[in-house]
Amino acid sequence: MASALILRTNLNAGVPGPEHFEMRQYPRPQLGDGILVQLLVVSADPYMRYRIRSDGDYKADAPMLGLVAGKVLETNVPEWKVGDLFGAELPYIDIQAVPASRLRMFRRLTGLVSEENISLGIGALGMPGSTAYGGLTDILRPKSGEVIWVSGAAGAVGSMVGMMAKHVFGCTVIGSAGGPEKCKLVTDRFGFDHCLDYKACKSTRDLITALAKLAPSGIDMYFENVGGMHFEAAMKCLRPNGRVAVCGVISDYNKPKMTPNKIYISNMIYTSQRVEGFQCFPWLSGERGNFLQDMAKWVDEGKVKVEETVFDGLESFGSAFRALFEGGNTGKVVVRVQSSAKSKL
Repeated sequence: MASALILRTNLNAGVPGPEHFEMRQYPRPQLGDGILVQLLVVSADPYMRYRIRSDGDYKADAPMLGLVAGKVLETNVPEWKVGDLFGAELPYIDIQAVPASRLRMFRRLTGLVSEENISLGIGALGMPGSTAYGGLTDILRPKSGEVIWVSGAAGAVGSMVGMMAKHVFGCTVIGSAGGPEKCKLVTDRFGFDHCLDYKACKSTRDLITALAKLAPSGIDMYFENVGGMHFEAAMKCLRPNGRVAVCGVISDYNKPKMTPNKIYISNMIYTSQRVEGFQCFPWLSGERGNFLQDMAKWVDEGKVKVEETVFDGLESFGSAFRALFEGGNTGKVVVRVQSSAKSKL
């Protein structure tokens, strides 16, 4: 049998949790013209929150879809061998047949990871890592000595942005995180120069004041994971020729409607400032940059440290997903597909 994680109902507002998902059993699939795979880990990511809305592309009463890593069980294509490890975007079904026509977007992880650390395939060597890599190296284009502010600094993407900016590019790095424990993690483990506790700021003005104390001459770059008052504070403190990379607005994902941010575009003209949104796929696919090789090297050298919050069993996805929005995680949220003991949704 194959086990699938099903989205029970779409959710337009509020925090998602275990009650919005269920497990179903299906007959074990047969190998077709491609490969038969087993998922080892699946990802819980903030962007999925918008996609489970009624106007999103995740449909109720169907398997969840997202970034996974796993191994090849059987194969009918010469490019893939039994035991090969891979990363891909697939339905959350633990054993499934993948047709040959869909293998173009598979990433080979064999030689980069083992089954023991295959969670890197959905973390540092997956979507979060490629988001951090592309946003920093290609969108922000840091120079040694510049100052960068990173929101969501204790999360999967933000932590890697800060570590690369500090340990690879030689920047002064300021993070933003919720609470003193997360701020301590950001500075002590990830090596950020400073971290401000946004929960101690009751308003945009408070956040601007806190940021200005840490960067009295302003910031050169801002990596946006949060939105809301973080974006407005960043624009207020952005120096001439400053750059903003926008990859997420988690502060809005659980609201019925997105909240517009204030931006005074006239201020950007003579200061030559730039705000750019982006997605990870050009770097994840290898179309741009040298993501997999660079990131694997930096992880191996200790310049990028791996931080994970792990949940056991595909049935625990609902709890893992909820943790993203309630501050219950540090680093990458990983769901190991197999669990030694079953737990209720």
